[in-house]
Amino acid sequence: MKNIAKDVYQIPLFPRNAINCYLVEDILIDAGIRSSGNIILKALKNKYVSKHILTHAHADHQGSSKIICETLNIPLFCSELEKPAAENGNVTFEYPNPNHFISKFQKKFWAGKGHLVFDTLKEGDQIGEFIAIETPGHSSGHLSFFREFDGVLIVGDVLTNMNLLTTKVGLHEPPTLFTSNKEINRKSILKLASLKPKTLCFGHGPVLFNNGELEKFIETLY
Repeated sequence: MKNIAKDVYQIPLFPRNAINCYLVEDILIDAGIRSSGNIILKALKNKYVSKHILTHAHADHQGSSKIICETLNIPLFCSELEKPAAENGNVTFEYPNPNHFISKFQKKFWAGKGHLVFDTLKEGDQIGEFIAIETPGHSSGHLSFFREFDGVLIVGDVLTNMNLLTTKVGLHEPPTLFTSNKEINRKSILKLASLKPKTLCFGHGPVLFNNGELEKFIETLY
């Protein structure tokens, strides 16, 4: 577990930061794949955790949600639009091609069983010192979380900071194969960029301490 900023910890779940979750104050954001549970629980062993939140209910974010919530006896939160997938475990239903072999692989080996959602989150909801930001596109109900006083942004999968095939570090749009609406996601990228984030924490790729990289990337989109 790596301390990123005040009360913000990255928990890398795959080599090269290929899949990450985060402890923000006493809140666990995302939970990797089904086999990530032991890694997460070990990282949280000496930490108090009050709740678990999903940026979105894809297999590499909700995979260990059920075991984490049941083991730590904590409630699960997500957006209203992500609630069905979070509860029923059908995490590929929004994929452009749910019958693609990678989609089927994720559903069979990565996705966790569903877990009851305690409550839903929407734009502007306060999450500790963070604010929930609705950032649809990669999935319909995707959420990001922003802390204004120091510019820390939990991106989720609106952007990745690595090429998921080569694992080479760098900003990318999320893969089309797993993104329900690329154009709407681009609007969400611009929405997040307008916040002027200083520290970006991704679902995939290392944390970025922004020195103009985000702004340069935005220029390549249009």
